[in-house]
Order: sequence, then structure tokens, then C-alpha cells
Amino acid sequence: MITAIIILLAYLLGSIPSGLIVGKCFFGIDIRQHGSGNLGATNSFRTLGVKAGIVVTLADILKGTVATLLPLWLGSDLEPLIAGVVAVVGHMFPIFAGFRGGKAVATSGGVLLGVQPVMFLVILLSFFISLYLTKYVSLSSIIVAIVAFTYAVILQNVPLIIVVGLLAFFVIYRHRANISRIKNKTEPKIKWM
Repeated sequence: MITAIIILLAYLLGSIPSGLIVGKCFFGIDIRQHGSGNLGATNSFRTLGVKAGIVVTLADILKGTVATLLPLWLGSDLEPLIAGVVAVVGHMFPIFAGFRGGKAVATSGGVLLGVQPVMFLVILLSFFISLYLTKYVSLSSIIVAIVAFTYAVILQNVPLIIVVGLLAFFVIYRHRANISRIKNKTEPKIKWM
């Protein structure tokens, strides 16, 4: 019973549409009708500005972290990574936003923060180095997914390899359109770094 409750809570946590809430409550707009139409952090930065983008990013990270900690807090032997994956699925397909969510990057990062803080710091550093060099948020997100999977393989932790492999797949798959735009040189670059 407790496992089912944790799975439900993790999905509902992941489903909280941070970008939609911040956009509607503080700017009076639905970010799904602006920019890329995505609910994630990148579109929040583009549509709502840097401060709002930071808030949405932190909220999306927190969803993944809290979900991975639920088994510990509720005294369950459920693998924390499973709760984390469920939160990421909730982020991508949120019940509170018509099942149209984000691209899984920040919430996946939050999952890793909850189970492997050092790994989280490594991928965070990798993200900013890639962003500085390429100016593409999408490409940096894809690179980080690959770095995270490589890190998991180096650790030789089988559950982590499986889950990070799945999260990396989510991230890369949900950036298909971005990959096409990068190839066509139509993907927007950041201007603040």
C-alpha cells in the first residue's frame, strides 16, 4: 500500500507545472502559448525572464529530489530511483496541465541530486561548460544526458545505469525537434553567456 502511495505522490509532484503556475500567477500568461510552447525551464527563461526562469528551474529540480526522498521519509523499501523516474514521467505528462509537460532535464537532475549529489554537481558543471561553449541550451541538455549515463557506467551501479539510461533517453527523445533545428542552424542561442 505504501508503495502505491509513494508512486502516486511522486507522479503528482512531477505533475506540478511550475512554468505554468509562475507564468499565470505572476505574469498573467500561459507560457504554452509563447516561445516554444513548452512548460519547461528553458521556455520560462525565454518567455518570463531570468528570475522567473531560475524559480521554475529550481522548482522542477526540487520535484525530482523530493520524489526520490519519499521512500526514505515514508519508511518504504521502494528504490528511490523508481520514485524519481515516476516524478519525471509526471513532469513530461502532467495531469495538471493536459499531459503536455517539459523535456525532463531539470526534474531528472533533481532525481540525481537526491541519490547522487556528486554526480549532480558533475552534470551541472558539464551543462554550464557546454552552454558557455555552444550557446545552445538544448545541445547542452543532450550532452549532460550523455555525461550522466557515462558517469553511471563508471560507477558500475546497475540500478543507476538503468535509470540514468532511461532518463537520458527521455531527454534526448524529447529534444528531437531541437536536434533538427541545430542541424538546420535555426535553433536559438542564448545571448547572456
